[in-house]
Amino acid sequence: MQWIIPLGLLALLLLVPLIYVLVIYNRLVSLRQHVAESWSDIDVELKRRYELIPNLVATVKGYAAHERETLEKVIALRNAAAASQAGAASQARDETALMLGVKQLFAIVERYPQIKADAHFLELQRELALTEDRIAAARRFYNANTREMRQLCETIPSSLVAAMFSIRPGEYFELGSDAERITPRVGMV
Repeated sequence: MQWIIPLGLLALLLLVPLIYVLVIYNRLVSLRQHVAESWSDIDVELKRRYELIPNLVATVKGYAAHERETLEKVIALRNAAAASQAGAASQARDETALMLGVKQLFAIVERYPQIKADAHFLELQRELALTEDRIAAARRFYNANTREMRQLCETIPSSLVAAMFSIRPGEYFELGSDAERITPRVGMV
């Protein structure tokens, strides 16, 4: 009977850390799934943008064919961004370059009032603006999940559990600078 109390304490000393490890592990796995899901949301919206950009270029090309170099550059940047399969940081670099190219496209549009008045262009512009808003919202959701995962992976004692199971935090999805974060918009005519 005397051995029951020490055995109970030993079991308690072993069970509490085990339960803690299981709880933290499950939380890390859950967060990893949230990060993956939120990245998928970004990916869907990026693909939507990639489908809109060639239509914008085609519309502008109809009015400003002599701006060929800029139009081809935007399509090349769009293709590079669409083909990117690396992590969030690499995707962010490609997206930054693409958005700078789209800004150049909108700078061309400013010189041609007839493009700004084209109904098809205005609809594409509106769709692009909505898509950019959705990308920004999805990026905030992804970065929030990434932040939570990073906090859990970098604070003690949960970092020990993350290291034990080789769980790594994700990368933030951030564009290059404040100027590049602004969605290119042309005033509606």
